[in-house]
Amino acid sequence: MKIALDAMGSDARPAPDVEGAVMAAREFGLTIILVGDENKIKAELAKHNTTGLDLPIVHTPTEIEMTEHVDAVKSKKDASLNVAVKLVKQNQADAFVTMGNSGAAMAAALLGLGRIKGIERPAFAAVIPSGDAHVLLLDIGANAEVKPEYLYQFALMGSIYANKVMGVANPRIALLSNGEEEGKGTLVVRDAFALIKQSKLNFIGNAEGRHILRAFADVIVSDGFAGNVMVKTMEGTAETLIEFIKTEIKKRPLAVLGALLAKPAFDALKHRLDYAEIGGAPVLGVDGVTIIGHGRSNAKAVKNAIRVAKRAVEGNMLEAIRNGLQ
Repeated sequence: MKIALDAMGSDARPAPDVEGAVMAAREFGLTIILVGDENKIKAELAKHNTTGLDLPIVHTPTEIEMTEHVDAVKSKKDASLNVAVKLVKQNQADAFVTMGNSGAAMAAALLGLGRIKGIERPAFAAVIPSGDAHVLLLDIGANAEVKPEYLYQFALMGSIYANKVMGVANPRIALLSNGEEEGKGTLVVRDAFALIKQSKLNFIGNAEGRHILRAFADVIVSDGFAGNVMVKTMEGTAETLIEFIKTEIKKRPLAVLGALLAKPAFDALKHRLDYAEIGGAPVLGVDGVTIIGHGRSNAKAVKNAIRVAKRAVEGNMLEAIRNGLQ
């Protein structure tokens, strides 16, 4: 298996990107094609033991910055993002992974790979800790406005991803709404409810925001506006809560002692909430395995994003979506 990695993607590029690729190549036995500035990539590779690892470099003279508009995808044809996508299109790589500009990555994937035939709109997905497992939430930003048919297709793609990549048998599907009752939600949500209910998916009805972290469903479907607000609200809440706990503990000497005793529990919580453990999120609906991670990703996050791509390829996710549409 060959994975094309945009080595110029992360905020601290290319150091974490290259280190993560080395870790992934060693742990998973993959060929990781490093796409980007050859001199910078070689300088980073020299810091690691790469004996026996397959890490070819494809040089590109430019890159797309986090602050650039998605139009840069069209104006910078030779940027690392575009070249990595091209490798997948030309069957020189099985998947594309980037920690770069998410809007540009979506645009590059759409322009370079196109949509899976029958899919109206691709969707960003996020894997979120929920109970003792994880929930897949989509869309989280690609489509601010949707039609009922789009939500139905999100449900289908999410179900297949949860099964093929996350290993969930017969995933439970829910629609994000403002109430559990069938008649709740906007007209679009109500019409989507009727569509999904009639399908062969394991549809369990509506989910409220409070359900996302409670293992209520395996896949929760939303429009990109609500999904994006939900994800960012959860991220902010988690960060704020942790800061509140630290502040209150420091105010109380006995609480500091208690915190030391509870350190294993705090470490386990930190591990569950660590984005680096998830690695990256899929862009579902484009005709090629595409995984996007955080710009602030460290090497572990890059390695795990590559792991996600590996599982998607091994699970034959694209073919499963095509068959599901039929």
